[in-house]
Amino acid sequence: MSRRAAVTHRLERYFEFESLGTNWRTEILAGVTTFLTMAYIVFVNPSILAEAGVPPQAVMAATCVCAALGSILMGIYANYPIALAPGMGINAYFAYTVCLGMGVPWQVALGTVFVAGVAFVLLTFVGIRQLIVSSLPVELHASVAAGIGLFLALIGLRNAGIVVADPKTTVTLGNLRDPNTLLAVFGLFLIAVLMAWQVRAAMLIGILGATALGAVFGLTRWQPQPLDWRQLSAATFQLDIRSALELGVLEVVFVFLFVALFDNVGTLIGVAKKAGLIGQDGQIPRVERILLADATASIAGSLTGTSTVVSYIESAAGVSAGGRSGVTAIVTGLLFIAALFLAPLVGVIPAAATAPALIVVGGMMVSTVSEIPWANPVVSMPAFLTMVTIPLTSSIANGIAIGFIAYTFLKLFRGEGRTVSWLVYLLTALFLLRFAYLGGGH
Repeated sequence: MSRRAAVTHRLERYFEFESLGTNWRTEILAGVTTFLTMAYIVFVNPSILAEAGVPPQAVMAATCVCAALGSILMGIYANYPIALAPGMGINAYFAYTVCLGMGVPWQVALGTVFVAGVAFVLLTFVGIRQLIVSSLPVELHASVAAGIGLFLALIGLRNAGIVVADPKTTVTLGNLRDPNTLLAVFGLFLIAVLMAWQVRAAMLIGILGATALGAVFGLTRWQPQPLDWRQLSAATFQLDIRSALELGVLEVVFVFLFVALFDNVGTLIGVAKKAGLIGQDGQIPRVERILLADATASIAGSLTGTSTVVSYIESAAGVSAGGRSGVTAIVTGLLFIAALFLAPLVGVIPAAATAPALIVVGGMMVSTVSEIPWANPVVSMPAFLTMVTIPLTSSIANGIAIGFIAYTFLKLFRGEGRTVSWLVYLLTALFLLRFAYLGGGH
């Protein structure tokens, strides 16, 4: 056996190719498939965080770096076909609620992402993660995801000009004859048609297609320029950890931690089930390694200039293409490194081209409402309040808080107080104190 063949054999044994029934060709194809389905984040994440003042090319670079690091670490360390990148929804919370709503500088917001990442690592090491997962009401997980989906869709509709503010009705229909709005409608229609035909790169093609059409009609500005590494690193090590540890910002840390925790758990279970990787005892092997990979990527994201990193449900596309091992995630990570060299294109993508992706992702996230037991008001009412409060107050924290409070009180008055864990009671008390202290707002 040649040296090359020996190395290949050792790698195949490490990644358990034989037991997983996979091979190099299948894993590489699956990695490319996963990348194509989530590559839209390279363009969408900068457009969202730029609203908070973070330099867009720097966000694009940070997105690629932490997605590459997280995905490759997931593949090598945890051996799972799960890719990671800055999470949709949590990036909107970062920009619109924390920075624009609360007036927190983006440097401090990055500091909260760092603190949450470190806390996530510590929680995983000491086993508190399992306690939190088992204690929090599962019924509210779906409503949080749906609420974030509505929040994203509202942002997308606003960026597209389809929905605009109105002093009498709060919101109303925008000017559908506006060229940028028509461009967004075209992008939305293109993505929807491609998804109907099950084209895996539908969102990426939709963004690029709308951008190309915008260029034809003079709605985009193409100014070719060489790769400027100074601009790419403009947000690197700019986080303010000291300010992030102040009492008033700890709530933000909690939300980043909460969303990252349950977004990961939901994605992990969904992808692992699809890939047949859950054990007979219902447990997920090497779960601590999975969560450590994610936490490490989030810390890297805060250091380079982007919001919390999470596991991507789009990884299911790679699993559908046959991906079973960590090689799938490694290939996806390597493609994110290659995407770094597309940085000059970020400034060309207009908001009207990325807005449809926000609307589509929002719609996909809202699908979790099917998991809510609507016939049981003890669960459905807190879930509904959580779901609608997030977009209407532009705050994930408010939605979670109101949902928790409603859930706890309904359980108590229904005579089911003993079924509620002490941790839920503790969190409910903290949320009540928060509203009593702040009165309202974010």
